[in-house]
Amino acid sequence: MKNLLKASYIVIVAIFLTQCSKEYTLPENLVVQDFVWKGLNAYYLHQDEIADLSDRRFNSDQELNAYLGGFADSETLFSNLLISTDEKSSLLEDYSDLNVEIPRSGFLNGMEFGIIAEPGSTQNIIGYVSHILPNSNATSKSILRGEFFNAVNGVQLTQTNFEDLLINGTDSFDLTMVNFNGTTVTPTTKIVSLEKENYSYDTAFLEKTFPIGTDNIGYLMYNNNLSKSSINNLNNTFLNFKNQSINELVLDLRYSISGGSFAKNITNLASMITGQFSDNVFTKEEWNSKAQPWFEANQPDSLITKFPTKLNSTTEFNSLNLTDVYIILNGNNFRGSSAIELLINSLKPYINVHIIGAKTTGNNTGSITLYNSEDYDFPLRNETHTVALQPIVLSFYNKDDQTYENGFTPNITLCPNEDILDLGILGERSEPILDRVLEYVTSNNTGTNVACNPNNYTFLYNSINNQREVDKGVFIEQDLPNTN
Repeated sequence: MKNLLKASYIVIVAIFLTQCSKEYTLPENLVVQDFVWKGLNAYYLHQDEIADLSDRRFNSDQELNAYLGGFADSETLFSNLLISTDEKSSLLEDYSDLNVEIPRSGFLNGMEFGIIAEPGSTQNIIGYVSHILPNSNATSKSILRGEFFNAVNGVQLTQTNFEDLLINGTDSFDLTMVNFNGTTVTPTTKIVSLEKENYSYDTAFLEKTFPIGTDNIGYLMYNNNLSKSSINNLNNTFLNFKNQSINELVLDLRYSISGGSFAKNITNLASMITGQFSDNVFTKEEWNSKAQPWFEANQPDSLITKFPTKLNSTTEFNSLNLTDVYIILNGNNFRGSSAIELLINSLKPYINVHIIGAKTTGNNTGSITLYNSEDYDFPLRNETHTVALQPIVLSFYNKDDQTYENGFTPNITLCPNEDILDLGILGERSEPILDRVLEYVTSNNTGTNVACNPNNYTFLYNSINNQREVDKGVFIEQDLPNTN
């Protein structure tokens, strides 16, 4: 079928091919630049906004090559052919490890933390423990969420040394714990010794069920990425929720490191949350003005992604058949990612999606990986170089043709940072954010907004922010026609 589709791509290349000589031999020094220009000319979402990507820009191969030769390298050319606001499209110098999925791991002691400037001091800082990773070195030590520290190996932490001592320093150190009432630091005799070890992250950080009245609320705190293996492993977590007959789900992403993902991974998560919409439309794709007509005429079904019926050929989804999901995006200025926005938009026509935190950013575009071959696929690639392109090529829409370039407004607005004087215990109602969300779930009461950072602390660092993946957007896989 794919070979039939590749017979022609007249919509995209007819004008250029009629004006260029098939006998012309491409200079070896322009192979990559030629690939960059033609790939973006064919599929870049904003192709019609870039004058130098126009089909009528060059009258011959020689003119195109003269233009390409005016750039010092392929990266400079690539950047020059993007719209100024495009922060997602990228050029990869080496695609060799692109499709290698490595489970999340690290060399760490297990203490996640934040740093604020000490009130009344121009240099000193105070650290606070945000949480402890399960089964890590810190788990076995006397240190808890909500505690404070201000020195490493007896050396006062300052705004100029905390990175060297606390983050980039020795693999083991002694942490000096202190009391902090919001204004004053009081020394204690408590010392906690921490040591970095090889650590493999669990798929989920915390899962729990809250029976409240007629509601049986599943709570999932997720601190991993949105890779295929991580999402698929959640099927076991959802089995636990299913066995407990939960009828509401709180998905807490405040400590998530997730950036982008493949659309297929997000459809799998959506089918675990729901399950009653198998084979219904999850997303629709809108490509550029050249590619879209070709897809509509030749392979219209490829523009639609549906809720999958199975996780894989042998595994059923542990679907919850929910009608409401509550997504906590807030947490140290985390406003969600493009993958989570896709999940929200695609679920909205089917169930109630409640957003907790801040307004999302509006990353509604999708990307694809292009290799230097006739169909831009990997098998027939030009092996004289290892450059690949990952441009944005489409906008996502849901079943009702709604998109989200302006982001989503939350049902409940939370402060950018947690109240470090009242962190509570994660997974318990003593934890203010979870308690507020559970109140909203059970009563639909959005409550009143609290004053954010009333003590006017200067937040300097957060260990989760430092681990968050660069959001390269949502990727799709698509059979592309032969353009040569």
